[in-house]
Amino acid sequence: MGALDYLSNFCTVTSTSTRSRRKPMQTVEIKVKMDCDGCERRVKNSVKHMKGVKTVEVNRKQSRVTVTGYVEPNHVLKRIKSTGKRAEFWPYIPYNLVSYPYVNQAYDKRAPAGYVKNVVQAVSAPNGTDEQMTYLFSDDNPNACSIM
Repeated sequence: MGALDYLSNFCTVTSTSTRSRRKPMQTVEIKVKMDCDGCERRVKNSVKHMKGVKTVEVNRKQSRVTVTGYVEPNHVLKRIKSTGKRAEFWPYIPYNLVSYPYVNQAYDKRAPAGYVKNVVQAVSAPNGTDEQMTYLFSDDNPNACSIM
C-alpha cells in the first residue's frame, strides 16, 4: 500500500462497514494460443484496461500471458476468453521443482522448454522415503560401500 492509499483511508466520507475490501496483489498466469501480432495485441488490450491491473506481459513463444495487479483470476480468464481465444490457467511448473518429471501425466510435448505439467504424481511427498533411500548409496554416506 502506498502513502496515498494509506492517507486516503483517513479522508473517506463513507462508513467503514460499506467500504469494500481491496483484492490482494497477485500474479495470474494464463496459457493462450497466439499466432500473430494481432492476436497478441487483442489479448493484451482486453486485459490491460481491466480495473486493478498493474502490468501485462505477453510471451507469444510460450503462449503465456502474465497479469499482475489487484485482480480476480477468474475475471482475467473470462476477459481473455471473450476475445475468442481458447485460454486456461498456466498448467506448467519449472522442471527443477519436480521430483519425478517423466511421470506419465507430467511429461507434455507441448510444454515450453524447461517446464513440465503440474500433476500430483510428479511432486514427491514431503515425508517420502525416496530421499532416505538415495542417501544410502550416496558418496556423502561413509557407509555406502558396506551396504553395497
